[in-house]
Amino acid sequence: MAGKIIRQSVTFKASPYQVYEALMDSRKHSKFTGGKASISRKVGGKFSAYDGSLEGVNLELVPDEKIVQTWRASDWPAGHYSRVTFSLKEVKGGTRLAFTQRGVPDEHYEDISQGWRDYYWTPMKEMLER
Repeated sequence: MAGKIIRQSVTFKASPYQVYEALMDSRKHSKFTGGKASISRKVGGKFSAYDGSLEGVNLELVPDEKIVQTWRASDWPAGHYSRVTFSLKEVKGGTRLAFTQRGVPDEHYEDISQGWRDYYWTPMKEMLER
């Protein structure tokens, strides 16, 4: 799995449970992204988001603490998957999400890195901190 690594950290004024649910509940995920999401809550289960333009498989799920998934965008080279890890930690006033994505194709690195900020963290904050 060649490619670059994205590391980001964001703090939400919400509980680890609320952040985990925003990422893993199909309805809540669809609500903040504005695109259809279908997310299995089982290890080995598949997910898709943004009307099918993102997809992958759950590798590890620790409720309210950690999500590890294979992940790919539909415009990536055929069969190329990255590995994403969402680690949730309760902090004063909310939850810190530490995010790592390994194996991002070089030519997609800038778009994907900015995309997490624009299409995930910002709308998640808006939904969770209302």
